[in-house]
Amino acid sequence: MVRLGFIVGLIGLIGVLLSGGAAWRVYHQELAIDRIAFARAVDVHASLVQDRLTERELLARVASGLFRAPAAVKANMLQPLRSSIYAFKADFVVAAWIARLKPGEFAAAQRALADESFANSVIRDFDDRPLDVRAIDKPVNVLMDLEPRNAETVTWPGRVLDSHSIVGPTLAKVLAEGKPVASDPFTLLRKEGPLGIVLAAPVLQDGTQPAGFVTFSYEIGPLMLANDDSSLFSVRLRNLNLPGKELVASEQGVVTERAISGEGPAPSISRTVSFGGRDWLLAYYAKHNALQRAQQTAGIVAAIGLAITGIICGLFGYVVHNNLRLSREIEVRIGFERRLTAVIDELNHRVKNILAVIQSIVTRTLRHGADVDVARELLIGRIHAMSNVVTLLSESQWQGVGIRGLFESRAIPHADRITIEGPDIVVSARAAQSLSLLFFELASHSDEGLSVVGKHPHVVARWETTGEGPESVFHFRWEEFNTSEATRRPDSDFGLILLDRVAPEALGGTAKRYFTEVSYVYELTAPMETVVDMNERDRTEQLSAPLR
Repeated sequence: MVRLGFIVGLIGLIGVLLSGGAAWRVYHQELAIDRIAFARAVDVHASLVQDRLTERELLARVASGLFRAPAAVKANMLQPLRSSIYAFKADFVVAAWIARLKPGEFAAAQRALADESFANSVIRDFDDRPLDVRAIDKPVNVLMDLEPRNAETVTWPGRVLDSHSIVGPTLAKVLAEGKPVASDPFTLLRKEGPLGIVLAAPVLQDGTQPAGFVTFSYEIGPLMLANDDSSLFSVRLRNLNLPGKELVASEQGVVTERAISGEGPAPSISRTVSFGGRDWLLAYYAKHNALQRAQQTAGIVAAIGLAITGIICGLFGYVVHNNLRLSREIEVRIGFERRLTAVIDELNHRVKNILAVIQSIVTRTLRHGADVDVARELLIGRIHAMSNVVTLLSESQWQGVGIRGLFESRAIPHADRITIEGPDIVVSARAAQSLSLLFFELASHSDEGLSVVGKHPHVVARWETTGEGPESVFHFRWEEFNTSEATRRPDSDFGLILLDRVAPEALGGTAKRYFTEVSYVYELTAPMETVVDMNERDRTEQLSAPLR
């Protein structure tokens, strides 16, 4: 009996020890899983917020870059930009043109406002009180145009914004730094309106002197704080320039400002995002108590182990199996985090390359002295060409693009007049971007060539490959018939640089262009290993491959 009791006691002791050990292990595993899931959700949210802010800042830079030496007194400056602005994710509340007017320009500005049928064309202060313009001896910032125009906003043009407590200092900072600047949060539209931020970008005159500012107003809720009810956290926004206060969004999306209490819980994780030349802190608070849930799970495991001591071996086996499963999940999640970091780095690299190309296109197209209408059409066309190739690359997961797809009508003008001949080679992402701009540039100039008999040019685009293996060579030939050096519009400076230098250097090849008796010819030769770039494709396949 004593021996049996000893055995039973020993089994019970083993059961208690195993149950306690299992509970302790499960407790720590649950904590680790919750922390990994929470950190991953926070990183994804912060990355999405940063991407959203970068897009809005890019919109402001592109919009300000479309102006060159503008007439500051115009009250319809946003008219040429409306289609371009709405081609982006235009979720702004108000877009505005703020002219920096000199004292001698006030009369002309008032006439321009009156011609646009705004509610009040008189130059006045921000509180809607008329100013004695004769007493002003320095430039002031006057709201001249805005979008959208409705019953609430049509009364704003004509107001001087220098006296506004938030917008005034923001414009002064933009003037001093010469780059886009975000304001402190304040109520938009009206006193009881939603909290928002104004992003102001300078419009330079003669390359150095600001002629005014393009501004975009955004609500803070959709921009940074929006969460769904099923998320693992709630997030609050803190302005590092205004310590002691934070912005909180309710479940209905209403954002309010409140003081930071020293007695309240500290944020679980904080992330910093950049917008408008300043840093903003996102403070994340977990919605669920991971410690309490882990304790409850461990208590259940211990209770089951103590209650069913007769099956300790089975319970131990289950715990071992559960531990292995949890370990595998942790390893997979760690691998996913590493993969996610690599993908984000690769995405940042590609986005920077695309932004650099777009910046070069805008700078070269809108050079000083260029015709604004022609430059705008070329700029929009070139950006559409870039957008088309990025869309094709996204559809193929950046595995490359068939060269025939670069000749679609949405990418180049008058594609119906172009005869294409050659195999549908899948070119690399880098080659596709260069070739897309090259084809658009050739097609946009072939549009205006006319022969002596008045016929539109007929274009033949032909390509082929010669050689095998590492020695294979890509040959491309563009020939415009029914044109000559006398009838074809000369290539622009940007076009010449793209045709003669940028495209050949990007593909590691050479190019030449010349006129024959009946046509204009452009030829490009490059090694196939550069055009196809298997190293880039292999790297992209590794990033998109599923985790094992």
